[in-house]
Amino acid sequence: MKKIFLSLVAAAMLVFPALVQAAPVKIGFINSITGKEAQIGENLTNGALMALEDLRAKHIEVELIKEDDGGDPKNALAAYEKLVTRDGVIGVVGPYTSGCANVVASRADQYKVPLLVPAAAKEEITMKGYKFVFRLNAPANVYSKVLMDAVKLFKPKTIAYVYAATDFGVSTVKTAQENALKMGLKEVANEKYQQGQPDYRPSLSKVKAANPDLVFLVSYDADAILLMRQAREIGLTPKAFLGAGAGYTTAQFAQQTDISNLVVSATQWTDDVNWPGAANFGLRYKTKFAKDPSYHAACAYEAMRIMVETASKARSAVKLRSALKTGSWNGILGPVKFEDYGSFTNQNNHSMLVQQIQNGKYETVYPA
Repeated sequence: MKKIFLSLVAAAMLVFPALVQAAPVKIGFINSITGKEAQIGENLTNGALMALEDLRAKHIEVELIKEDDGGDPKNALAAYEKLVTRDGVIGVVGPYTSGCANVVASRADQYKVPLLVPAAAKEEITMKGYKFVFRLNAPANVYSKVLMDAVKLFKPKTIAYVYAATDFGVSTVKTAQENALKMGLKEVANEKYQQGQPDYRPSLSKVKAANPDLVFLVSYDADAILLMRQAREIGLTPKAFLGAGAGYTTAQFAQQTDISNLVVSATQWTDDVNWPGAANFGLRYKTKFAKDPSYHAACAYEAMRIMVETASKARSAVKLRSALKTGSWNGILGPVKFEDYGSFTNQNNHSMLVQQIQNGKYETVYPA
């Protein structure tokens, strides 16, 4: 009887394959849930969770395994290795910071498990020819270029740099210096700092003495607020403060209306662009979390959506890499395609925007 029963089950599976549900694919998510970048990390977590909710509504299930790197590259690498060797994931989204993403990217080809970076900007991440590393967001050179383009009309002549001694800070300022040189801007101050300092006034005073037209800033969230507060205190008044994304694009920064008003920043996303679903995502995020999303949330949403949708069809790491390489998508970050161009490999050629804080709200001011 057992043999007959098993045969009937096998026959039913052949006739009705839809009755046999494939197990959900396993995907890893590495993020800065704790540590100095936790506030921005929260935006990424929220965006990723919204993507999973939307995918579930389409009957696309995933087993998501989350890892916290605390913003530490060593933790990020350990998390990636755990995910691919012990947990059996076929793809990983993350990490957030450039330092963490750069280290993890160096191992992806070794383990042959695709890494999709949602928001880390250091150019080097996608400049080493890695086959299993993909990046959704625009790299550091685009941050500085779009900011320079936005202020070109006002004919600035001098620029000063104040930036964190991180992979993101150093990489972004390097590209800003190149773009400023092309514009004919004279560099009058260059102040690199260690994260988490209690007093930035000595560095800011040097910048004030140089009297620059532009002050180009690269900071994560806590430093961004303190830097701007102390800049206002000492009376540093350039024609424009230019924030290179990160801490200058968060709801927490905008809410500090006494210091954030009129600060200009580069961003990967805003809710008033014409990309499909962008406005709706912003509205749903604010309703769900009682605050405006930063571009980090949008990047995490789109990276998770693309990764899970693609993985659910590919079903293996090798096939997933091939599908990410050849696929194209269109959603809240506009058209997405991982291409090889210039010195980049598997890099989405993403257009960035410029926003300005006006009375506590971000307004997109460039392009027109």
